[in-house]
Amino acid sequence: MRYIKHFFENIAGIEIYPMISLLIFFFFFLALGIYVFVMRKSHAQYMASVPLDLEEKSASEVSKP
Repeated sequence: MRYIKHFFENIAGIEIYPMISLLIFFFFFLALGIYVFVMRKSHAQYMASVPLDLEEKSASEVSKP
């Protein structure tokens, strides 16, 4: 671990990369939260029922001779 830490200490401008990754992480989840908050209830209910619909369809297809 000391070798890696020593290696990164010698790179100029390396301190900006953790900040950039934190900002990307923060803005991604902020945008995702806003999207979920603004989403219409009808769309959320439709998306919640999609996995169940697919299971019912695949079960009915398997039971067909």
